[in-house]
Amino acid sequence: MTTTLRPTGPEERQEGGVRARTYDVCVNSRPVGRLRLATDPRAALPTGRLADLWIAEPDRRRGRATVAALAAEEVLRGWGCRRIEFLVPAGATPALRLSAALGYTERARRMRKELTNPPALPPGSVDRPLDDAEYPTWLAAAQDEYVQAMVRQGASAERAAELADADHRLLLSDGPHTPGQSLRVLRHEGTDVGTVWTALHAPGQPGGYVYDVRVTPGHRGRGHGRTLMGIAERECLAAGSHHLGLNVYADNPTARGLYESLGYRVMDHRLSKPLL
Repeated sequence: MTTTLRPTGPEERQEGGVRARTYDVCVNSRPVGRLRLATDPRAALPTGRLADLWIAEPDRRRGRATVAALAAEEVLRGWGCRRIEFLVPAGATPALRLSAALGYTERARRMRKELTNPPALPPGSVDRPLDDAEYPTWLAAAQDEYVQAMVRQGASAERAAELADADHRLLLSDGPHTPGQSLRVLRHEGTDVGTVWTALHAPGQPGGYVYDVRVTPGHRGRGHGRTLMGIAERECLAAGSHHLGLNVYADNPTARGLYESLGYRVMDHRLSKPLL
C-alpha cells in the first residue's frame, strides 16, 4: 500500500508572507488522515511547521504518520525551508516517540502555572519599576541575550539582531511605560540584583507571560530568580490574570528546574529538525 499526501485545496498565502496548505493523508487514494503545513517567516531560519497531523484510529500504528511526516519534509524543502518544527502537547507519548524516531530534537518547551497567592518578598528585598534612565541599558542587555539564544538555535547574528529589534519594538512600543507590560527591578540589601519583564495579558495566552527574567552576574545562585518569578506572579494577579506562562530552551536545564520547583507544568514541547 502507498501512503501519499493529496492537497485539499490551493496553497494559501497569508499575512506576513506565510505559506500554508492542508493535505489529506491517503493510502491508495483512500483518505486516512490529514496534515497541515505552514511557514514561519519570522523564524531565525527559513522554517516550516507541521501544524497538524492526524491519522484515523483504524489506520494508526501502521506507519502512516511516519510516511506522511517524511512527505511533509519534502514539501517544505521545496518551499525553501531549512528547518521543520513540530509542537507536541505534553503527555502525547506516541507523537513524542514518532518525532524522536524521525530525528527531531527538543528546542524548547512552554510551561504554565495557575496563580493563587504570590509569595512574599524575602527579608531585605524590595522591587520597583524600571525607570526611563535605566531602560536603554536594560534593553541592550535583553536584546543581546535574545541574539545569543537565537544564534545558539542556528540563526545568523545579523538575522537574530533584526528579530530582537523588531520584537522589542513591537512589544515595548512605549518603553517601560507600555500598557500591559511590567518591567520590575529587584533590589536586595541596597543593591539591584535582577529584573523581570512580564506581559500581563499576553496575546494567544490564557493569562500573563514572562518574556525575560535576569539575575545580575555575581548575584546568581542566591534565590533571586525565584523572587523575581514571585514578582511576576504578583503583577499578573494584580492585573486580573490567573495564569502565567513562559518559554524555556532545552539548553537551559537550570531555568527549567527552577520553574518546575515553582509549580510550572509543561504544556507542550517544541521539536525541530534540520532539512538538509
